[in-house]
Amino acid sequence: MTADLCRAVEAFFDSEILPRHRDWVEHVVRRREPAPFLAGLQARAKELGLWNLAVPGRLTNLDFAPLAEVMGRLPWAPEVFNCQAPDVPNMVMLAHAATQEQKARWLNPLLEGRIRSAFAMTEPDVASSDATNIATSLRREGEHWVVNGRKWYITGAGHPDCAFAIVVGVSRPEAARTSRHSCLIVPMEAPGVRILRGLRFMGWEDHVAPIAEIEFRDVRVPAANLLGTDGGGFAAAQVRLGPARLHHCMRTLGLCETLIELMMARAAERKAFGRALVDYDATQQAIARSRIEIEQARLLVLRTAERLDRDGHDAAWRDVSMIKVAVPEMAQRIADRAVQLFGAMGGSDDAPIHHAFAMARLLRIADGPDEVHLRQIFRQEPPARWTVAQSPYVTAPRLD
Repeated sequence: MTADLCRAVEAFFDSEILPRHRDWVEHVVRRREPAPFLAGLQARAKELGLWNLAVPGRLTNLDFAPLAEVMGRLPWAPEVFNCQAPDVPNMVMLAHAATQEQKARWLNPLLEGRIRSAFAMTEPDVASSDATNIATSLRREGEHWVVNGRKWYITGAGHPDCAFAIVVGVSRPEAARTSRHSCLIVPMEAPGVRILRGLRFMGWEDHVAPIAEIEFRDVRVPAANLLGTDGGGFAAAQVRLGPARLHHCMRTLGLCETLIELMMARAAERKAFGRALVDYDATQQAIARSRIEIEQARLLVLRTAERLDRDGHDAAWRDVSMIKVAVPEMAQRIADRAVQLFGAMGGSDDAPIHHAFAMARLLRIADGPDEVHLRQIFRQEPPARWTVAQSPYVTAPRLD
């Protein structure tokens, strides 16, 4: 079944999505208007059974991996299948923690593609790499919660169809550090919610899930909008982190395949100093190293997907952290090689290369910076059994 789905997704991508990429750029990037053909592509994807492939219960993470790679070849392809971030991780979180009423109000329209969403965690005034620093206030007043705070680099918040944000904030300031925070569903149309500005990263703009800075000033929402339990915000959010990070890595592998395809075409077409670029050792080594790194990363991603499916996030978090470090670093290296091979065009908006570089660099900060993941990975290494002098692996003469 998975092989059939993969063939179907790839065929749909090649015949329906890739030929419209130039049109998508013209409408969405240059004219800043919705792509008029997107709804038709989405309807066709639904007809073919290619809709919501990433939602819980549809496929395992391992089965979804090759499909996500295909979708990752273009930034807007996941949107055709309703498999884009941050909506899929939010679907996972709502499916796990939402009440039936919350699911009917927010999850079902999200699954149908009628609305979009955001996950509002990062703040400009604190080191958000330590999530316990999050300071937005969630104050209970009778049958309402009152929200005050400012969030930034919130993916999807700038989309015109973004209907709600899952806001992480402090609801129990006197509790232990990991029990102070809660998650609240906040409608974007609620009085006091204000989009302050759109944000870019290293010149890259996310046109599928536009990034924004948001202010919440005395925003009142019903008490029933609490997602999970009061003080259980990190526990509620934890369930979305594994799939969110994993799917980012899967899509990034597809993006890297696009970069290699572009490098091969450029190397074959361009000549310098009387020879085709593809005939130079430097070009061949750059592409060969890129291929090796993609295959290594893919195996690590697939192993992580299998462990997440089999053992759950608590057992697989170390693997998730490893791919979260390894894959964006790999993508950044490949994008850098592609820029070098393409020259000036590699840094222009005519090719997706510098966008790939910027996105890979952002992923090394988003969903936990490299340093946090590396720290956690290191902590799981067993302590040394011997000193170097005592180690049976070392054969230097002993002085005792």
